[in-house]
Amino acid sequence: MNIHLSIITLTWLIVSLASYVTSQPDIFNIRTYGAPNGDITNALKSAWKEACASKIPSKVVVPNGWYKLQQIDLEGPCNAPIEVQVHGMILSPKNPYNLNGQDQWVRFKYINFLTLSGKGTFDGQGEMAWKKNDCGKNTNCIRFAMNFGFSFLNNSLIKDIISKDSKYFHANVFGCNNVTFNNFNVNAPENSPNTDGIHIGRSTKINIINSNIGTGDDCISLGDGCRKIVIRNVTCGPGHGFSVGSLGKYDNEEPVVDLTVKNCTLNNTDNSVRIKTWPGTSVISIASHMHFEDIVMVNVSNPIIIDQEYCPWNQCSKKSPSKIKIRKVLFKKIRGTSATQEGVTLICSQGVPCKNVVLNDVDLSFNGSKVTAKCLNVNPKIRRKAPICKYNR
Repeated sequence: MNIHLSIITLTWLIVSLASYVTSQPDIFNIRTYGAPNGDITNALKSAWKEACASKIPSKVVVPNGWYKLQQIDLEGPCNAPIEVQVHGMILSPKNPYNLNGQDQWVRFKYINFLTLSGKGTFDGQGEMAWKKNDCGKNTNCIRFAMNFGFSFLNNSLIKDIISKDSKYFHANVFGCNNVTFNNFNVNAPENSPNTDGIHIGRSTKINIINSNIGTGDDCISLGDGCRKIVIRNVTCGPGHGFSVGSLGKYDNEEPVVDLTVKNCTLNNTDNSVRIKTWPGTSVISIASHMHFEDIVMVNVSNPIIIDQEYCPWNQCSKKSPSKIKIRKVLFKKIRGTSATQEGVTLICSQGVPCKNVVLNDVDLSFNGSKVTAKCLNVNPKIRRKAPICKYNR
């Protein structure tokens, strides 16, 4: 997978959508359905139902204004391409218990050729939920609603939308194929727990481009089963950077293969580019063909990390090593400033050491001096300049 293929995929999506349009789309304005202001839940459901049934491309419009919205499922399959164009500010209930126990506030699923657009803002009003979040210490914690769920979408585009202050993850992508996020912007404070910007699982050909993500957890995270993922021209901060994993905690996990992260900037984040797997489990899988290139770090605490002993809050046992095989990882043209002396940390599994890890033109500094590197169970190949590994065992 490379950037050229990503561009071809995006171009194909745009051409496919354009070729489908043979006339002006049917317009379904929610105000037609009795929602000039106030709660638009029923109006949006009605507009969606009619638009989805249309035999020609359709557009559901949420015009400028302030609106309230309860939990909603916008579900296909639809008869033709469908667009939801949001111009207003949409507010979730503040109380996290007022979303019917659902794990996602606005859920799109089983749709081909969906476009979500319009420069509107979906405000999860998550502050009350954050105060109740104890998931870092309690494995049986309540996980409140994410702003968005995108499930089983094909050939779809999310563009120009703002996700604000989600109660949990901002967007969860699952079971999707050929979906692009373009100028999808996330806004939450750094003290908002578990508010990953975009989490991707078991999906193929997901492109996240030209976006700004600031949040209290990973800006973008990949679970198992992700293939052909491209992250390009994304600015992250605050947050925990771009993470593959954590992997290896659950049974029947699928490989993560073919990730490209390129032309990105990380500002004052806890981490930057990270691969993390759990030890002490029986899960056997693969994470391979990871390409991180042209990435700028600005005061990043841990710029480059492979951590196969990931075990937050002692939720696992480190007596047996991780069984996730990490292969073919390239860190190239990584530059900028680290907030710690140890700017490169490669802690691989004793059971399945990392293979074909390359550091190529890694130029990071801490307080004016070059960063150091710590390595375990890996012998990275050095191309051009990069910190030399120190081994502790």
